[in-house]
Amino acid sequence: MSNHEGRDDVHDRARARAKAMRLSRCVAAAAAATAALLLGDCAAGQMAAPRPSTENTARLRGARLAPVQVGRFSFDPGMPAALDLSLGIRGSTLRSPIRGSFARYLGETLRVELDAAGLMDAAAPTVISGTLSESRIDAAIAQGSGRLAARFVVTRAGAVRYDRTLTASTTWESAFAGAVAIRLAATQYRDLYRKLAGQLFADPDFRKALAP
Repeated sequence: MSNHEGRDDVHDRARARAKAMRLSRCVAAAAAATAALLLGDCAAGQMAAPRPSTENTARLRGARLAPVQVGRFSFDPGMPAALDLSLGIRGSTLRSPIRGSFARYLGETLRVELDAAGLMDAAAPTVISGTLSESRIDAAIAQGSGRLAARFVVTRAGAVRYDRTLTASTTWESAFAGAVAIRLAATQYRDLYRKLAGQLFADPDFRKALAP
């Protein structure tokens, strides 16, 4: 073998090793990305702030209701207090952006919906308060599920005009990949608050309690 051929052979082996190393790095990166997708990033997540929904705004504007104010929303004292602070979704933690409380998130959901319909008045004699009594979300593989329950109380000048517990639940086709399932579950959980608010606004007895 000539010196020239020997040098070519050495260069070929060096190029092959470099190519193998690049391939190895690509495989490792792909494996890491796949693992992150399957397992989720396990980072704390915060829900998006409540926003009014077109359906609820139309429902409120279509009813003849007196202005109201939103009072105190608290978590059921008979339930573990930790459930008001965070929820676990496949190793990730979901939290409320409203003073770290899901009960307060419910109150803020009502406030923004009523405000969008022009029904909020800080000086109104009618007050809506409530207690969040159930809050759960499950991003199980194949099918996810979630459920909220809350007691709503409407008073006018101190007199109780409405007192009822309502529930909202949902199921959806969940994903195997963790990151996808976590995002979807968080969205479904946020939408449960709008759904629960919608049930309240549609209740004939609630509308009667808010009649002028």
